[in-house]
Amino acid sequence: MLRGWRLEPRPEPSRRLVFAVSVGAVLAALFVTGLIFWAYGHNPVTAYRDILASTLGSARGFAEVLRKAIPLLLAGVGLVLAFRAQFWNIGAEGQILAGATAASGVALFVPLGAPWLLIAMFVAGFLGGAVWGLLPALLKVRLGVSEIITTLMLNYVALYGVQYLIFGPWKGLSTRGMPISDTFVQAAWLPTLSGTRLHWPTLVLGVLLAAAVAFLLSRTTLGFETRVLGQSPKAARYAGIHLGRTTAFLVLVAAGAAGLAGVGEVAGLHHRLVEPTQLSLGYGYTAIIVALLARGNPLAAILTALLLGWVSATGDVVRVTLRMPAEITGVMSGLILLFLLASEPLLRYRWRRVRAPALGRAPVPAKGSD
Repeated sequence: MLRGWRLEPRPEPSRRLVFAVSVGAVLAALFVTGLIFWAYGHNPVTAYRDILASTLGSARGFAEVLRKAIPLLLAGVGLVLAFRAQFWNIGAEGQILAGATAASGVALFVPLGAPWLLIAMFVAGFLGGAVWGLLPALLKVRLGVSEIITTLMLNYVALYGVQYLIFGPWKGLSTRGMPISDTFVQAAWLPTLSGTRLHWPTLVLGVLLAAAVAFLLSRTTLGFETRVLGQSPKAARYAGIHLGRTTAFLVLVAAGAAGLAGVGEVAGLHHRLVEPTQLSLGYGYTAIIVALLARGNPLAAILTALLLGWVSATGDVVRVTLRMPAEITGVMSGLILLFLLASEPLLRYRWRRVRAPALGRAPVPAKGSD
């Protein structure tokens, strides 16, 4: 008998395999980044040791990692929900800006006191992000327009919309010509941990949101409909699930979560509406990696948001300590995405050993056959 190998579709991969492949993708990205450190004349081991000491090795550095992880967690959990419904939302960046703009409008023009002003800002931010995700959802459900294109294009609409406001009607009266709004009143400021910029209420909100989405997906009828819709839209339609209504609702929640991330940035960090490139720092795009690395698990998004938050927080260390461009953090994030996508075949297919009859050997007829 001849022995051979055949590539075949893999059954549902185990959690252990998914975890191992994901960790392997991250380690491969860190290894290639280490080669970049070496090309700049740095020992990769020493470079990573310095980075870890400055981020995770100090209370202030760890607080900065958590601060960077907050918008990634909120937007990432929303993207997990959208991706589970096969709605490929690339517009979290614009939804973050929309939420920040809506919250800033409340802080600047609505005369409320504490704590109602902050509550109104979070409600407005959620609705702002949700509305920004509603149009692509309706275009997909009603007209079949690709949400990848519409959500991506709306990112630029949001960016230029914020620029219009801070250069025009919302430009601060005491900003000395700078394109920023007036500073919010104190009632619109989120509390932070002493000596840090970590606005902890938003961090708590992100963790609670991840737990709520996990409960929704695993314990509710809507979660069941979402799982069926994500596995097979045809089966969902046959089962009587209203695809348009379910998709629109999930996208509203997902985009609203990104809007909450925008509220945290203006209320917890800037305390005013600022340039969109300073406001988001590409969090919406990085959140896509957070969601993909979480593999559809909202609770896993907590860990992946921390990982990408750490990557984002290494920028200052790379620039100051290693004297390298801070953009290396973007390279590291891109490498994680690259290896993550490259590892997908390991979860979809497997090599299986098969036996084949030897060439030239006729099959032996069974006894009693004609």
